[in-house]
Amino acid sequence: MITLTDIAYVRSGAADLDAATRFATEIVGLELAAPSDQGVAHLRADHRHHCLALVEGPSGVICSGFTVADTVALEAAETELERSGLTVRRGSPAEARSRRVRELIAFDDPFGNRIELVSQQETVARPVSFSRSAGITEFGHLCLDAPDVHEAYRFWSTRFNARVSDWIGDAACLMRIDPVHHKLAVFRGDGPGLCHMNFQVATIDDVFRNWHFLRSQGIEIEMGPGRHPQSTAIFLYFRGPEDFTYEYSFGVRRIEDEASWVPRTFDPAEPGSIDMWLGPTTRPITQPQVRSAQPALR
Repeated sequence: MITLTDIAYVRSGAADLDAATRFATEIVGLELAAPSDQGVAHLRADHRHHCLALVEGPSGVICSGFTVADTVALEAAETELERSGLTVRRGSPAEARSRRVRELIAFDDPFGNRIELVSQQETVARPVSFSRSAGITEFGHLCLDAPDVHEAYRFWSTRFNARVSDWIGDAACLMRIDPVHHKLAVFRGDGPGLCHMNFQVATIDDVFRNWHFLRSQGIEIEMGPGRHPQSTAIFLYFRGPEDFTYEYSFGVRRIEDEASWVPRTFDPAEPGSIDMWLGPTTRPITQPQVRSAQPALR
């Protein structure tokens, strides 16, 4: 069993790097780290050096990263994944530097989503210099696509420490790797990709202030404001360049008593199963996975 300790980052290709970076800073509110890698923009939201890396090149999600405890845990994960039949590639020192980690490995899940496991992700002690006051407190979760969410859960729960918190029928599986209701979700989709990237905000007021700001800027609101009955989080999904979906949310449930929690199943067709406030619901836009012959590291 491979123990994931946290989510690490999303790495996404941007055909127009300048436009994607302006959106991530001026609209989303993230801090742009000092330039260090040509063609890469590192965006920060919390203690991590970055949680989003925009890479100049073909549009599409490149990979989603997760942390493990240390080098020993990474080596054990590499061995376990290879024994299960997956092709695993070690990242080079230059690739690790670009991700601000000590070491990393990359592999594709059974559905074509590129995953990276890392050790010793860099922490920055100083407060985040947000580009605007969006109320962001942390990188909250990421959501992948797969044709079968039950098969995806089998993959994540048998090889990793992911536990299902709730099901949305056959449409979504919400999984936790710590007390937060979900750090990883899988939505049903035709192919691999990133459904959305979530940022937690400090208050419900931040959600609504952001909603008014996004509308004033002509940004496409995909869904919300609303409230998910599964996590209790108040949400707001919106679309950025390169078909990248961002989410702000506040008030996510924490599952502190593992023994007493029983996963629930919600019918996505039932009113209120996605939004307790009965607002209009639309599936967030997915950014497709950039494809290559092997687990490529960029």
